[in-house]
Amino acid sequence: MTLSLILACVWGLAATVAAMVPSRDDHWTRAYVLIAVGVPILLAVFWQHGPVIGGLVLAGGLSVLRWPVIYLGRWLRRKLGPDGAR
Repeated sequence: MTLSLILACVWGLAATVAAMVPSRDDHWTRAYVLIAVGVPILLAVFWQHGPVIGGLVLAGGLSVLRWPVIYLGRWLRRKLGPDGAR
């Protein structure tokens, strides 16, 4: 197993532990840190293992960080929707 996949597994474990610990801000600070750390790891996985394994790691990361993705989708829908050109 390469270093990028090991780091992706460690990222997944860290995300799981971070989700278990209580938080006053509904885990948003931790989500920002996980995103900032996860993007370079994801790029390394895509670079070393190609789009199939990279896509699987991306799907795993999106399942862990689903609320930031949902809010991003809502924001984009508002901005790019039919009445978003206000």
